[in-house]
Amino acid sequence: MTFQYAPAPESTAIVNINSSNDLFINGEFTPGHGTPFKTINPATEEVLAEIAQANEEDVNAAVMAARKAYDKTWSKMSGRDRGKYLFRIARLIQERSRELAVLETLDNGKPIRESRDVDVPIAAAHFFYHAGWADKLEFAGYGTYPRPLGVVAQVIPWNFPLLMLAWKIAPALATGNTVVLKPAETTSLTALLFAEICQQADLPPGVVNIITGAGETGRMLVEHPDVNKVAFTGSTAVGQAIQRQIAGTNKRLTLELGGKAANIVFDDAPIDQAVEGIVNGIFFNQGHVCCAGSRLLLQESIAEQTIESLKRRLQTLRLGDPLDKNTDIGAINSREQLNRIIDLTKSGEDEGAQRWSPDCVIPERGFWFAPTVFTNVTQAHRIAREEIFGPVLSVLTFRTPDEAIEKANNTPYGLSAGIWTEKGSRILAMANKVRAGVVWANTFNRFDPASPFGGYKESGFGREGGVQGLGAYLTSEESS
Repeated sequence: MTFQYAPAPESTAIVNINSSNDLFINGEFTPGHGTPFKTINPATEEVLAEIAQANEEDVNAAVMAARKAYDKTWSKMSGRDRGKYLFRIARLIQERSRELAVLETLDNGKPIRESRDVDVPIAAAHFFYHAGWADKLEFAGYGTYPRPLGVVAQVIPWNFPLLMLAWKIAPALATGNTVVLKPAETTSLTALLFAEICQQADLPPGVVNIITGAGETGRMLVEHPDVNKVAFTGSTAVGQAIQRQIAGTNKRLTLELGGKAANIVFDDAPIDQAVEGIVNGIFFNQGHVCCAGSRLLLQESIAEQTIESLKRRLQTLRLGDPLDKNTDIGAINSREQLNRIIDLTKSGEDEGAQRWSPDCVIPERGFWFAPTVFTNVTQAHRIAREEIFGPVLSVLTFRTPDEAIEKANNTPYGLSAGIWTEKGSRILAMANKVRAGVVWANTFNRFDPASPFGGYKESGFGREGGVQGLGAYLTSEESS
């Protein structure tokens, strides 16, 4: 008899979703002048709310508010006082954590357990961490008189809406910059709730401005002549477009783009532990993770054993209602993303890879995709080269460490990697040779605000988090 979990849905009563949502400019919610759009629940396809779209007039107003706040208030405030605001925001995120988690799950489709236990706590941790740095910047290694850059344009993706907001806004505010942030059009609701938190924290008007809209809104923000820095997380194609847009200007730029991470498992690794890391590496957040371990490299002698163990584990994953606390696999964020996943997995089958998915019931409404594993994959397959950004794992094999390095690095990306072995010396040797910004050892997808994150090659440049991440928002007398 198979043990079954009883439904354990989280209540939505704690969340009050406005039917119509405005822009947040200069400390106030104000109507947008563009054509409003709707945001939906990807698990049910039901409309959640109408969102204002910022046009050029709105972008100008937001940047002007940020400039005024920078010149008059925020850059002149002591680091100690700036830190107090960040501490206050961090505590308010904690106080409203259940509300934020439910809203994130409704708007994004990710399981409530992930929103509750990962996204919201780490978002709060980033504000706590950077609050501590606000009055210590002269000791961060960025010159004797580190100074803020000015107005920062920040554009974030839909996979971790609140967490990416925290990664961007917390260091910018700690270093004395003001912000205009544009969330993804499919996941704007937690950013707008964060705007309420800014009001609740009595943050000075204009320090944080949040404008909603599609790609055109982001383009106008990035190209605005009064922006001093651009920080973008998203696709490599859009990142490349941003580089072209700001070429020839004095704007600073950091990019955190796509990935095709290798998760390398050696024959001396603890298989059960490695399987848990493999599952977390690619099926966490439905694979909507830039640093997802989407390429599994198994040493030949343990490949069959590991694949069988992985399949047994995947049969225990529960796909369904993201608000159910027992759900492991939630909904794909949009129909557009689902269609891309379907297209790429079809190419894997067409090119000869062997596809396997556990038995699971796909809900009739919403955007869903079962966890999928491809074996008999070669480096020539599209599924081994292109970022799928979904719950799809490609399995390759290797015989020697040198072959593992060659296959791991045979990608235009360089965001992350994982190494599984009991030998510390092998971990260090491999980490030095894998061309990736983040290398996990005997774990995967673990994040800490004190640890820098970023990539190489087509995964972007610059770092977010840690002391290294502060430098992206600072200049100094020596470098002026």
